[in-house]
Amino acid sequence: MSAAKSTAVTGKKKRWVKFKRFLPVYLMALPGVVYLFINNYMPLPGLVLAFKNYSARKGIFGSDWVGLENFKYLFSTSDAFIITRNTICYNVAFIVVNLVCAVAVAIILSEMTGKGKKFYQSAILLPYLISYVIISYLVFAFLSTENGFINNTILKALGIESISWYTEKKYWPFILVFVNTWRCVGYNCIIYLSTILGLHRPYYEAAAIDGATKWQQITKITIPMLRPTMIMLTLMAVGRIFYSDFGLFYQVPRNSGTLLSVTNTIDTYVYRGLLELGDISMSAAAGVYQSLVGFVLVLGANTLVRKIDKDSALF
Repeated sequence: MSAAKSTAVTGKKKRWVKFKRFLPVYLMALPGVVYLFINNYMPLPGLVLAFKNYSARKGIFGSDWVGLENFKYLFSTSDAFIITRNTICYNVAFIVVNLVCAVAVAIILSEMTGKGKKFYQSAILLPYLISYVIISYLVFAFLSTENGFINNTILKALGIESISWYTEKKYWPFILVFVNTWRCVGYNCIIYLSTILGLHRPYYEAAAIDGATKWQQITKITIPMLRPTMIMLTLMAVGRIFYSDFGLFYQVPRNSGTLLSVTNTIDTYVYRGLLELGDISMSAAAGVYQSLVGFVLVLGANTLVRKIDKDSALF
């Protein structure tokens, strides 16, 4: 056997041994890979609907080609500025508030000791697992004009007149940010907490020996070491800045028409358009628009991060 063939056979054996070694990992990843393929890659041919006037009789590929007409619909209405403004501004607020709150809660949990630590770590994740249908009823229980906890208990005790929460637009930017933070901070907190628990403990021991206070340890060790994780999660959130959580903006305000100027986003606008017009092509155009803008934003944000700190960039 020649040296080249012997090397090739040896290489194949090494690859086979490596494959068998990691086979349990591949099997564990298989359901996620299948889901990713079905949910994210199989629908890709349907993007052509964004450029067609879809007809169920003609099918996806047989429908008439209309070019960019579906995209014009998104920007030709008077609501275009409002839904774009709401989508971007709310997501920027969510990114900032969730980042600060998640890091703060993760640091607090990492400093806790005793039996209650596991309970709090589990309890803080529960809101993320609750459906927005349930959350909308919980919010209604607090904000209901007739029987709500805030009106009937808090405001009544303070001698303040009841507020009609579902018709007053000025309160809802704060309500939506609060509900989103309450629901999502636990999930983000777990990611930061796992990073903190994996930090090299001798750093803290050396800092304590040098007389560093707990606050100094947090600001000089914990937060700088969390920076790569913070940047990664922020970049991922920036990529979805043109998407909105449908349940938060549609179900929590209970689809109140008087609140549309502060609760209507691109996703809810498209959904309402589908209910009223049944225009599938317009919905596909909105999806393409959101994906392209998100892709460009991720590339731009990652390029900016790479110029400032190359090691913290995603790619």
